[in-house]
Amino acid sequence: MAANNSGDPIQRQGELGEGVTHEAEAGKEAAAAEGSSSASQASATTMMHRSGSRPQLDLSGAAIHGTLEDRNPTILLPNQSDDISHLALDIGGSLIKLVYFSRHAELSTEDKRKISTKRRLGLFNGGRRSYPILGGRLHFVKFETGKINECLDFISSKQLHRGGVDSPSWRSGAQSDNIVIKSGGAYKYADLFKERLGVSIEKEDEMDCLVAGANFLLKAIRHEAFTHMDGQKEYVQIDQNELFPFLLVNVGSGVSIIKVDGHGKFQRVSGTNVGGGTYWGLGRLMTKCKSFDELLELSQRGDNSTIDMLVGDIYGGLDYSKIGLSASTIASSFGKTISENKELSDYRPEDISLSLLRMISYNIGQISYLNALRYGLKRIFFGGFFIRGHAYTMDTISFAVNFWSKGEAQAMFLRHEGFLGALGAFMSYEKHGLDDLRIHHLVERFPMGAPYVGGKIHGPPLGDLNEKISWMEKFVQKGTQITAPVPMGAPATTGMGGFERPTSKGDILRSDASAALNVGVLHLVPTLDVFPLLEDPKTYEPNTIDLDQDEFKYWFKILSDHLPDLVDKAVASEGGTDDAKRRGDAFAHAFSAHLARLMEEPAAYGKFGLANLLELREECLREFQFVDAYISIKQRENEASLAVLPDLLMELDGMNEEARLLALIEGALAANIFDWGSRACVDLYHKGTIIEIYRMSRKKMQRPWRIDDFDVFKKRMLTDKKDEPYKRALLFVDNSGADVVLGMLPLARELLRHGTEVVLVANSLPALNDVTANELPEIVAEASKHCGILRKAAEAGGLIVDAMAGIQDDLKDEPVSVPLMVVENGCGSPCIDFRQVSSELAAAAKDADLLILEGMGRALHTNLNARFKCDTLKLAMVKNQRLAEKLFNGNIYDCICKFEPVS
Repeated sequence: MAANNSGDPIQRQGELGEGVTHEAEAGKEAAAAEGSSSASQASATTMMHRSGSRPQLDLSGAAIHGTLEDRNPTILLPNQSDDISHLALDIGGSLIKLVYFSRHAELSTEDKRKISTKRRLGLFNGGRRSYPILGGRLHFVKFETGKINECLDFISSKQLHRGGVDSPSWRSGAQSDNIVIKSGGAYKYADLFKERLGVSIEKEDEMDCLVAGANFLLKAIRHEAFTHMDGQKEYVQIDQNELFPFLLVNVGSGVSIIKVDGHGKFQRVSGTNVGGGTYWGLGRLMTKCKSFDELLELSQRGDNSTIDMLVGDIYGGLDYSKIGLSASTIASSFGKTISENKELSDYRPEDISLSLLRMISYNIGQISYLNALRYGLKRIFFGGFFIRGHAYTMDTISFAVNFWSKGEAQAMFLRHEGFLGALGAFMSYEKHGLDDLRIHHLVERFPMGAPYVGGKIHGPPLGDLNEKISWMEKFVQKGTQITAPVPMGAPATTGMGGFERPTSKGDILRSDASAALNVGVLHLVPTLDVFPLLEDPKTYEPNTIDLDQDEFKYWFKILSDHLPDLVDKAVASEGGTDDAKRRGDAFAHAFSAHLARLMEEPAAYGKFGLANLLELREECLREFQFVDAYISIKQRENEASLAVLPDLLMELDGMNEEARLLALIEGALAANIFDWGSRACVDLYHKGTIIEIYRMSRKKMQRPWRIDDFDVFKKRMLTDKKDEPYKRALLFVDNSGADVVLGMLPLARELLRHGTEVVLVANSLPALNDVTANELPEIVAEASKHCGILRKAAEAGGLIVDAMAGIQDDLKDEPVSVPLMVVENGCGSPCIDFRQVSSELAAAAKDADLLILEGMGRALHTNLNARFKCDTLKLAMVKNQRLAEKLFNGNIYDCICKFEPVS
């Protein structure tokens, strides 16, 4: 396919992989002979998909998520329903980059309560099928081209050319000759693909794929682009309305410079034959290195001043300040070798490698800036195998762009930069739906995979949980260190296993020097939306405190200290079996490895805040199949709290309205003390029962609180809203037990008493002892046995299942009470990011005029400074001394009652 050019025609250069699309239609014959004529082409971008009846890939709600393949992220597709296989390959001269789609088998159940809630919120459409929350994922893998059989083994083992091992076509024994691989430039391997997999190869345009891949990443992934100066990464959020035009510099064997004006609108404006191939070729001749990574590793130990002529060498060690050149500026690369009577063998290979790297990187940076200047562009994105996450390479290019532009232009890099061609080929399938993808549909996860060990590279990740646990046990027994997933640094690594080979210094599995960023698994979650009540989604930042090095060290210790107790709870939740103990140990080592990775490189997983860190822990638990580590504790605390609820409600009903409202807020704050994520609170559990602790907490409530806006809230509730109460309140609940039963349910009851619809918002997935949306209906049903207000509202909201029989499907009869409903928030973490919430919650928010955020995770760690379009009450007890000091110059157990009325 020709590019949409208005200038120079696109010229073929060896530095780019050619696009290859794999498409299979029933009855379509592959032209293998056509492929053989292009055997001389060294690279190809390939895309494979299965299309007996042209199934459509539904990408609405995509999100990045972690799977067993660790190194490069997978994308999750929640609304995917058709049986579809998608596989894209970028086969280059040195690397094969593979992007593939997998279905997510986890289906959600649609009970009567959910159906009723969806109808009430306008989400239910009888003509549309129900979709799972998570429907599919995009995975990213790399292999060495010279070892293409390993790639074919990987495809075959996962049956990717037949829809994957979980697809109906694989289970039914469908023949693989129904699959066609489109490819271009990979005709060299056409016969091999036909022989091994029974698929054929066709071509996709290389630059079309490259640009399409870059556009998708910049549009769909929030922290895709970053700058790299002086060893520091800083992630850049790009406004989609200001993305175009930009310069895309692809540094492969040579360099192509592409001006991108929009989707499908680009032209190759320049290039140079001095690129990665030049560095590798000259370096191989001059240093005898056997691999590109070996050459890069040498550069990190080099001193280029022994070879390069510096400004200081010319001016007696001084700067040339008149024109702004420091003494350390390179005046002439390799210039010192002219005047020295030395042979090549007299120079250290490390110094040669560094001098070469700086010479080529500086020139690429300068040429790129001159082209940006020519077209008036400020943003320059660099990619290609020459970059590969290598810190010094990025620094030198950034320095050059910054120096020549006097700080006006920016060099930026992409986390997925090695997969631009493969991703673009994947997108070339005309019904993929990726163009409709939005940033809030993507969630990135970083699972802990495991590679094969031995040789120069690693094979594909271990997909079987038992194999993964056995692998980890093997290294733990040997006393070796396991590090968390690191990005692909091929040819040093392949697959997404996430562990590097042992170094010559010992058996430590470490991060490769050529790769400093992790690429996780992209989960496409069409059922996620931006919370509509955010005041300004563009400027919204969920994390209250930046997780800098010092802050991370603190939380590293907190989470590490809490880990043994968490493992005990997780193992106990599974009956304490030997299998549970093995998985518990594996989880502990895996999460510790994640923490160690982040201690080494805080930006390894993108822009990471405390909310992300806490969510990483929960994802790691789920990866080792611990569904709900605190389930027995939650059930026990719910029962204990429900037993005393009737007495509490009777006590509240004996108060006047003003006193009752104060008691309710005090009760919500006091009950928030029950948090198994806080060490101080865990210690309290050893000093008394749940009810004793709750009563003690209530007695210690003394105003004024650390933030005390209760009087403003009281005026709003009892005076301003006396005749016109809130229409709908969203209550974001926190912990199980006393927190929700004795704290938030009585507060919800009071709002119902005022005629306000109440929606209880809870986690979609378990996290510590947080209550989930699936658990709330049973809690409400039990509480309703002792309270008519709750019972009528629960019946109206469809929470009491027995009452559902009396409610007609078309809801013709108006409810006798304002409803009490439950929706899930789309999260599985103690915190919440309002840029990505469930579609249920987004629908419920449209008529809401009051938000109540309760708990440290949702009201302090995140969203303390968030502003919304309606009245907002933030309630929390501070259960961490450092957080209390940092946020409020306060103390542990301080209370926060922050009311923010909309003006």
